[in-house]
Amino acid sequence: MLKIEDMHVYYGAIHAIKGVSFEVGEGEIVALIGANGAGKSTILKTVSGLMHPRSGSITFCGEDIAHMDAYKLLRHGLAHVPEGRRIFLQMTVQENLEMGAYIRKEVSQQDLETVFTYFPRLKERRKQVAGTLSGGEQQMLAMSRALMSHPKLMMLDEPSMGLAPILVDQIFEIVKELHKAGTTILLVEQNARKALQVADRAYVLETGSITLSGTGAELASSDAVKKAYLGG
Repeated sequence: MLKIEDMHVYYGAIHAIKGVSFEVGEGEIVALIGANGAGKSTILKTVSGLMHPRSGSITFCGEDIAHMDAYKLLRHGLAHVPEGRRIFLQMTVQENLEMGAYIRKEVSQQDLETVFTYFPRLKERRKQVAGTLSGGEQQMLAMSRALMSHPKLMMLDEPSMGLAPILVDQIFEIVKELHKAGTTILLVEQNARKALQVADRAYVLETGSITLSGTGAELASSDAVKKAYLGG
């Protein structure tokens, strides 16, 4: 579904992403793990059109999207849940969800009910102003808002960041449920242990380059990964 080949991305003179190549097959959960500042979020921003590569190719569902605008990519079925959630704090939960469906002609009640089956807490709070939600509820809202666009590929950037352990478990259970329902997921996550537990395949990113790849289970049992990211 997504194929990236020899992608180079710069912030001015800083070479942030150095010849990265990887792919995400339809129906997979693929994780990008690595230390803070390794370039994980930059990759997602580049795939979703918020940044553009200096060289290399990005192909989504067979189409070259390397220089496509972000709003056009959403119409193609690519949704990005950014780091820090970026919900509309002054709007209600339901208004945020309706914004997620803006590319559709109308907001269907069925779409809302589908989202609420994954996130029942949001149904209880649908009229509540989003800025008054807890951190975990805001993360759920950010994911729900992306689902409202019916994405083929959902990119999650640090969904567990800043959450209590019990909420981290809930978020990853929902990731598994979304995957089971047929959503393809590209997951960027500093919590390597959790990411590798749910990932079909994973890549380790260090200072803008991919240094290791394999199945989630293979990387979870790798001595190098244990030492660097799993505290073993």
